[in-house]
Amino acid sequence: MALMDISVIPLDGGRSSYSGFVAELQAILEESGCRYCLNDMATTVEGPAQKLFELALMLHEHSFRAGGKRVYTVMKIDDRRDRNVTLGEKVDSVMRKVDSGGQ
Repeated sequence: MALMDISVIPLDGGRSSYSGFVAELQAILEESGCRYCLNDMATTVEGPAQKLFELALMLHEHSFRAGGKRVYTVMKIDDRRDRNVTLGEKVDSVMRKVDSGGQ
């Protein structure tokens, strides 16, 4: 399993708010069957790396299908092959260390 952090931003809409656009992307994520978590700056998705790359392309292309002319997409993928990783695992690890004084 891998984790992907992705932000998709249409650049030609002249909008000051993108919440409606992000809601459309969340619908695509829901249909993908992958676990995901929306956060304030991006969406984190869990799944096999190949599926995440395919999903990133679908999310990126969504704006063009809606008539957009320019899209800016930022994604990061953490693909661990030595063990499975899941959403929230990294945050939980940090919080355990915070609770134990950084140890």
